[in-house]
Amino acid sequence: MLDFAKFSKYSKPGPRYTSYPTALEFSDAYGYDEYIKKLETQDSSRPLSLYFHLPFCKNACYFCGCNVVFTSKEDKMLRYIEYLKRELEILSKHLDCKREVIQMHFGGGTPTFFSAAQLKVIIEEIKSYFPNFIDGAEISCEIDPRHIDEDQMRVMSEAGFNRVSFGLQDFNEKVQVAVHRIQPYNVTKAAMDLARKYNMVSVNVDLIYGLPFQSLDTFKETLKLALTLNPDRFAVFNYAHVPWLKKTMRKIDETTLPLPDEKLQIMQYTIDFLTSHGYRMIGMDHFAKPEDELFKAIDKGELHRNFQGYTTKGGADLIGVGLTSIGEGVDSYNQNFKVMKEYEAAIDAGKLPFEKGVVLNQDDQIRQYVIMELMSNFKLDIRRFEILFNIEFKTYFADAIEALKPFAEEELLTMDDEHIACSETGTLLIRNIAMPFDAYMINHAASKKTFSKTV
Repeated sequence: MLDFAKFSKYSKPGPRYTSYPTALEFSDAYGYDEYIKKLETQDSSRPLSLYFHLPFCKNACYFCGCNVVFTSKEDKMLRYIEYLKRELEILSKHLDCKREVIQMHFGGGTPTFFSAAQLKVIIEEIKSYFPNFIDGAEISCEIDPRHIDEDQMRVMSEAGFNRVSFGLQDFNEKVQVAVHRIQPYNVTKAAMDLARKYNMVSVNVDLIYGLPFQSLDTFKETLKLALTLNPDRFAVFNYAHVPWLKKTMRKIDETTLPLPDEKLQIMQYTIDFLTSHGYRMIGMDHFAKPEDELFKAIDKGELHRNFQGYTTKGGADLIGVGLTSIGEGVDSYNQNFKVMKEYEAAIDAGKLPFEKGVVLNQDDQIRQYVIMELMSNFKLDIRRFEILFNIEFKTYFADAIEALKPFAEEELLTMDDEHIACSETGTLLIRNIAMPFDAYMINHAASKKTFSKTV
């Protein structure tokens, strides 16, 4: 059992580390010409991972932290498709699009807010520029079960989509009302059945704990119902309450949010419940069946983390297309404009809609490796690190090692000359454990309105 009072002291703002440096360090100091040069000089032997942001939603879910455009107007969606086409045309002038594609992901917004015919147009346009999808490429889509029909699922299946992720969040009606997302069980079940009918290799569900009016008892019921859907993977996210960034979150009454000790109880119960029903924990927030390919990657220490979550598809350059999309190269991150008018204006000027990013210096790359290893695999092979970077770990990271001693004393991790390894309980605090290696945290330590809380 966890000592919840002791764990609650770790509840402080911290990054989720989908990147390092985090998006807070992105700036326009990394300019357009430099970005284009990075694209044009990418190693053509490296495969590609593609991300397409389809930003439209009909209504706001108050918990959502995504970059979303609320609309029900057909013309806006058709206009966006035309700009995606034009962005791809410009991109093809600066990127070797004949490289192998090993991964593609549709995110949002609600990608399936587009009709089956519209999705088909988007997919065909993508494949006209990127013809070399490998056999077995991971092709996935985020789906709101309230907005999916058989025609859409058929189009995706015929186009090679093999993984879908359903936003479930919570089945409790009171919670659903509070977050403005009414989604009955039978609606989610029908969407899951469609995915199985069209042979999706992996069907995942997303849950969120820390939402208004949630308690351990209510979440137990949600888990029981979710289990009856028999998903291949669970993603169980800690709600990131950042109302200073997302206006819709201001509609949530903060007095109804569960306290850190209640959230910890929910998380511990979730781990116990899912592991007792045949799932294993992967990285932060994720659970999968033991036969899942992710476990082979963990055993080899080859699990990777990027903006789409956990993946076995490492060693690829990530290309982000569409409003607010983020790409990742060997030593850079690059983000498109977040505002539609600016996104369109760039494309109208014949340019890619690049707004800002960051080029990683040597220290960034060293720290990125350590943080991503911890976030992905809950451990760091120090000898492997030292061979890779030709650096003595304990000298380079003396401050971080000192900062981790309290975690070691409380048996949340073990440290020696060979490894840093989180204990089973320490994995719940992996963000806290990674933070001492973050050189930029000192710039944000005084701010309470920068990151969501770690617990």
